[in-house]
Amino acid sequence: MTAARWSSATIHRRPLPSGTFQVPLLASPAMATAASSGGHQYVSVKLESPRLAALDLAPHLFGSHPIAGSWDPSKAMPMERVADAIWELSCVLPSRHETMDFKLVLKQKADSSQCIVEEGPNRPLGCGSNEVEMTDAVFKLNEKDALECKVWVETEMLSPFDLAASWKAHQENLQPSRVRGTYDVVMDVTESRPKNDFASGLELDLEKYVVPTTPSMGSGVYAANLTENPRSLLNTGMSSNNDTTLGILHNLVKGDASPDHYANTKKDVDGRHAPQQEGHRVVFVDRGVGSPRFARPKNETISTSNIKQDCEGKVVPPHNIEKHGSVGMPAAEGAVAAAAVADQMYGPKEDRKLVIVLVGLPARGKTFTAAKLTRYLRWLGHETKHFNVGKYRRLKHGTNQTADFFRGDNKEGVEARNEVAALAMEDMLSWMEEGGQVGICDATNSTRNRRNMLMKMAEGKCKIIFVETICNDQDVLERNIRLKVQQSPDYAEQTDFEAGVRDFKERLAYYEKVYEPVEEGSYIKMIDMVSGNGGQLQINNISGYLPGRIVFFLVNCHLTPRPILLTRHGESLDNVGGRIGGDSSLSEAGQIYSRKLASFVEKRLKSERTASIWTSTLQRTILTAHPIIGFPKIQWRALDEINAGVCDGMTYDEVKKNKPEDYESRRKDKLRYRYPRGESYLDVIQRLEPVIIELERQRSPVVVIAHQAVLRSLYAYFADKPLEEVPKIEIPLHTIIEIKMGVTGVEEKRYKLMDAVNPTAGI
Repeated sequence: MTAARWSSATIHRRPLPSGTFQVPLLASPAMATAASSGGHQYVSVKLESPRLAALDLAPHLFGSHPIAGSWDPSKAMPMERVADAIWELSCVLPSRHETMDFKLVLKQKADSSQCIVEEGPNRPLGCGSNEVEMTDAVFKLNEKDALECKVWVETEMLSPFDLAASWKAHQENLQPSRVRGTYDVVMDVTESRPKNDFASGLELDLEKYVVPTTPSMGSGVYAANLTENPRSLLNTGMSSNNDTTLGILHNLVKGDASPDHYANTKKDVDGRHAPQQEGHRVVFVDRGVGSPRFARPKNETISTSNIKQDCEGKVVPPHNIEKHGSVGMPAAEGAVAAAAVADQMYGPKEDRKLVIVLVGLPARGKTFTAAKLTRYLRWLGHETKHFNVGKYRRLKHGTNQTADFFRGDNKEGVEARNEVAALAMEDMLSWMEEGGQVGICDATNSTRNRRNMLMKMAEGKCKIIFVETICNDQDVLERNIRLKVQQSPDYAEQTDFEAGVRDFKERLAYYEKVYEPVEEGSYIKMIDMVSGNGGQLQINNISGYLPGRIVFFLVNCHLTPRPILLTRHGESLDNVGGRIGGDSSLSEAGQIYSRKLASFVEKRLKSERTASIWTSTLQRTILTAHPIIGFPKIQWRALDEINAGVCDGMTYDEVKKNKPEDYESRRKDKLRYRYPRGESYLDVIQRLEPVIIELERQRSPVVVIAHQAVLRSLYAYFADKPLEEVPKIEIPLHTIIEIKMGVTGVEEKRYKLMDAVNPTAGI
């Protein structure tokens, strides 16, 4: 994969029909669950056995018409291998067929004439049911040896409409993944919502199940107040119109530290790593994707795989670097990481630092866009900070500035605003000198003179990309204006709300008189991207790995409010045994939770006709989602649990006993520790990026049924948690985390439907 480059382009984003999924990965055949008269029955038979491949045996199916059409074992239909130990055969039967029987048979690959038929009676297959039946199959290999296999028989009803649509999707999109032999995404599209017989046992008042949460997402808080605190102004004089305003300004930076404090602490005020300032030269190591930057004194040795750089970006000879497993970071995998590393090594030095300068009239969503970009880039592991010039202005000149302060012919006002913009830029560049990677300058920056000043300050130090937000939808503008007046500290002391709205509109008119659209340098123009009616993304002179990711992210962002429900699968048998990973089925408690979850979804999303259910490809999430009917179901391989590699299926006590070095390495650095032949949390975050992009793109509710490590990573994105905290985030069993995304930010609510029966289930 080469780094993206656009010299000039326009991307038109057209609104998609409700329920349409633009999945970044490849899709397999869609299968519907809607029962309808005169429909067809979809039948899927799966067999699981780790021993089959070693025995050189292949499973087949034979039986009555119309499944196989013959009880002759020599004419049995072969099952397709879909994973290392799983084989499947699926078909669609005509409506109103008679009850039929079938059996499974094993054949030698070298000699198909030799057949081993499963023991026991024939397997009956009913008509018109939507269910999954799990049983065992026993094959007698010889007098002393018998082979036991797990068998799943799934039957679902298909309408003729869904059958045609599924076949079309199959023909156009079916491409199996080359990883583990499974599909990247499986879409199960439902036409209608029948009555759910599974859903029961949950009271109608869902609020009864709400549990207290620690506020962490900043909803209801003015977004600019959550940005970087102005270091250059903390020890300088502040002007204010009255003591109340001065108190408000002090509260905005309460808990922050002076510049001297920044030089002597190991962590920044937001809990992220800050560079050491003890005179040591440092070595910066960047995996390129998915890892935070970190610094160590040059006289200490570090370990990376393949790529070694000193602080000037020069390649360090491998023989000068000693390997330390607890310090070294594994190499980033895949073509995306390769593009990032190439940019770091071979691009101009100033291109390794990126400044995103927002441009646009007031109330156009600049701060919203900056906040989302900051959260996204931090989550990917790029050290990113958001600098809001308005916050600098309020700290320097007070909050009670009337619209006259923003007149284009007010020389003092223009100079004052340019001064605080320069201060914010200076702070950003200073932070970048200390190791920061991406700075976001959030202001109107509405004239060429202002933008030229910023470009001159950044010359030779970093790369600048302008992101201009343009909105022509009057309804959206009116909503944004009123929200701005309601939340902005500029109007905190304005008792007459409508007077505040009039003052803001007057300020806006002054900006409009002098506004000059971006036509210089590298830029991205977002035109009417938030109204829900499509929009455009105009791109000029954009190149490189990170700018390319930013373009892809922005084209999928919008302001449509919608809930996202995150929940772990119901308690599994491996949870009961305290085992890592695996692909076990649900325990009795897990089955109860699956029915309660179905009831919850039916009540919570009763009016949401276009909601969808996302699961991993592991059976414990699929079984948890099975009782939920009436919504499309999508299986994402990217949502599979963290790969525990050689530790898969072990308990933590067994890992501690048999692999003490791995146990200790994981205990010391759970974020970066990679299971042998498995994954780390950073690897999980990398593969979840397409899921995040699709969650941002969706305009309808989504229910994500996944696993602890996966949900920790997804939750960290929405809550803007530092990467170091990801492995410690609490995601309890049998609890639903509802995240509401919208123009006011991100809100969180938790519903606890039942307790986990086994104490080990929360590991």
